[in-house]
Amino acid sequence: MIKPALLILAAGMGSRYGGLKQLDGVGPNGETIMDYSVYDAVSAGFGKIVFVVRRFFREDFERRVREKYGNLIEIAFVEQELDLIPEGFTLNPMREKPWGTGHAVLVAHKVIDTPFAVINADDYYGRNSFAVIADYLTNSVGKSGSFSMVGFCTGNTLSESGSVSRGVCTVDKDGLLTSVEEHHSIKRDGDTITGENSSGKIVLIDQNSPVSMNMWGFTPDLFDEGWRLFSNFLTQNGDDMKSEFYIPFVVNKLIEEKYAQCRVLHTPDLWFGVTFKDDRVSVIERLELLHKESFYPSPLFRAQVATD
Repeated sequence: MIKPALLILAAGMGSRYGGLKQLDGVGPNGETIMDYSVYDAVSAGFGKIVFVVRRFFREDFERRVREKYGNLIEIAFVEQELDLIPEGFTLNPMREKPWGTGHAVLVAHKVIDTPFAVINADDYYGRNSFAVIADYLTNSVGKSGSFSMVGFCTGNTLSESGSVSRGVCTVDKDGLLTSVEEHHSIKRDGDTITGENSSGKIVLIDQNSPVSMNMWGFTPDLFDEGWRLFSNFLTQNGDDMKSEFYIPFVVNKLIEEKYAQCRVLHTPDLWFGVTFKDDRVSVIERLELLHKESFYPSPLFRAQVATD
């Protein structure tokens, strides 16, 4: 049986947090948030994990990853660099900002040929989330344009340390995604949740409204279609030093073109992550409780104890 792959976006440096938070130990035995994603992905039946990194920290990152679970599952590494653009385009030497999450996915095209999921390295998604998307991807083998997204309830994704940005999803009666609209300054205000929509208007958001936490599922044909859209993006925005090519843009465009459908998968899991530096304490407390309740073994990976 063909097993799905997991693509972990680990190239971001987390400017609001300060430092390489992908390697920050927050579990009771020094586990990173990413370690829990790997553990849950292996348990859910993923067969390969690919890490998107930057060249300047790859050596240290790869060494730590291979020490922890290099013998547990097949792993690979790809680098997201500014000069990885289609032929016929020239990189503006003034450009410093990475091209965005959509580009981060595309750079893995040479090492993934199965249905695959995409997650952020610094977000905790929960065991059920990996299980539902692994099942959907396993049933997508041989298909084209069969996309999916794990939709988290808005109320399960907020930070106690400040407002957040989320992609609020619109879903049709068949459970298919019709659009993702980025909302900023989302926060809880008493019994309600408010946010600023793409038009700059403050709106109420239902706590059960599904939002994207960048947990996507794709069939491998996404790569060809994605590079096509990235070429169009560069033609229109290549000289804009701050322009970014995001995953939701790719998904929205391929749905609009009627090339793909995106199934919204539901999860009761509570998302958490270190969006702000002050979030670290609550993350540590939540993970410690999960270990105490035997939801996870302690330590998470036995190999970690032998190599630390």
